[in-house]
Amino acid sequence: MPAVLTVDPRSGVPIYLQIVEQIKRSIALGILQAGEQLPTVKQLAIDLTVNPNTVARAYRDLEREQVIETSPGRGSFVPANGAAQSPKVAAEVAGDALDLALREAKSVGLSRERVRELFDAALARWFVVEER
Repeated sequence: MPAVLTVDPRSGVPIYLQIVEQIKRSIALGILQAGEQLPTVKQLAIDLTVNPNTVARAYRDLEREQVIETSPGRGSFVPANGAAQSPKVAAEVAGDALDLALREAKSVGLSRERVRELFDAALARWFVVEER
């Protein structure tokens, strides 16, 4: 697995969710390719210095969402059919990032109107509006 996962126990986000989101992001960005095998639960737990049950929970959630496939005795894989690299997964990754940004904006006391102004400015920077 070429992606390097990290966890931050102080972030306030449960570790298993950090693992889920990082794997989704790696798939959406093409870092993890269709058919690629993920580390075993035990190996990822060792790499991240977390409880194996935490990794197992993340893998179960990813499997339930059909982001990965697990084959007993073989391991966990990014689906070969490319289903995990769908626009739905990309939208989930982006939505999670927006949620985090909005939570941060609210925590520092920005008003809804100011957040909308910032969002509109960011949209204008990142997406060119086609003239008709």
